[in-house]
Amino acid sequence: MLLYFLISCLSFFFWSKSFSLPPWASETKTLLSFNLSKNLFTNTLHPATPDPASPVLDQMSILDLPDLALDRILDLLPPSGLSSMAMVCSSMRERCVSDHLWEKHFMNKWGKIIGPAAHREWKCYLSSSRHLDSPHHQTGHPLGFDKVISLLRSISSVLRDDNRQRKSLPVDSTMSFYMSLETGRFWFPAQVYNRENGHVGFMLSCYDAELSYDTHTDTFQARYPPHGRRAVAVEKGVTWERLRAAPVEASPHHLHVSESLNELKPGDHIEIQWRRNKEFPYGWWYGIVGHLESCDGDLNHCHCHLSEMVVLEFNQYTVGSRWRRTMINKRDHREEGNEEDGFYGGIRKLSCKEEIAMWTCLWPSSILE
Repeated sequence: MLLYFLISCLSFFFWSKSFSLPPWASETKTLLSFNLSKNLFTNTLHPATPDPASPVLDQMSILDLPDLALDRILDLLPPSGLSSMAMVCSSMRERCVSDHLWEKHFMNKWGKIIGPAAHREWKCYLSSSRHLDSPHHQTGHPLGFDKVISLLRSISSVLRDDNRQRKSLPVDSTMSFYMSLETGRFWFPAQVYNRENGHVGFMLSCYDAELSYDTHTDTFQARYPPHGRRAVAVEKGVTWERLRAAPVEASPHHLHVSESLNELKPGDHIEIQWRRNKEFPYGWWYGIVGHLESCDGDLNHCHCHLSEMVVLEFNQYTVGSRWRRTMINKRDHREEGNEEDGFYGGIRKLSCKEEIAMWTCLWPSSILE
């Protein structure tokens, strides 16, 4: 009877995939599959008294399911469910820690803020001794009831310090990367919009930082590079929407080589590197390409795009502000500026509507001086 029930449930999963279902149906499928797998491996660990009329139940376990059906169930589990399932036995552990199951979870949660620089830093982290002190080798702390099963407590059991476990889960696995981010142990490089809680001096900018996740608040702690002789600035409570992976491979201390200067024309959205002085790292600042003073702004007669000079406007500042407008030479572009007004560096032309919309959402409620 139980076998018939399992086959019926699994048939429903595969059949329903071919239809467009409402959101509640998808949630129901996930919950059902999780409860089903949970009950199965619970019965495996704590067998119930068998029904004399059905002796086969005493021998039934989730491992008796066909591989395709079992993989489908595991694919529907959240990270906490996979971590718990990995505790059932060595065979289940090998399945539950595989990269193909965790890559989806990794991309869903971390994909937008983990870029190439973070992946490189992860490789360096693994090659150092820092990861040996990881809480994965210690007793974890609960993540809260809403996580269903404590992810940290589960994973600490999966990753106990014995040779067999080490072989089953390489430290460079996707699951290990996910857990190092989830626990906040691994500090990764990314960029933060409007740093230092939207300080007026950083409005509509994006700066490099090292970040650590706090699972209890679902926010991040940011460490910004020191500015000159100033100490490292630390900001807590950084929310997800203020983060992004670095869009270009450029050190915050080096000039970005611009590749689209000749394409710039009035109305284009751009980001430009700017720093207060040469001891400071660059941040990326949002602006718009404007018209030359000799142009009346009529697009039908505008020839600004043919000029060697490009006008950049930062309309978050009031008219007449020294920060409102600057000019660069696109034929021979290099760092330009002075100690009073700061130094302007490389330029990125924004073509992605999502990037432009992000800057629009960050627009200050009042004009800056």
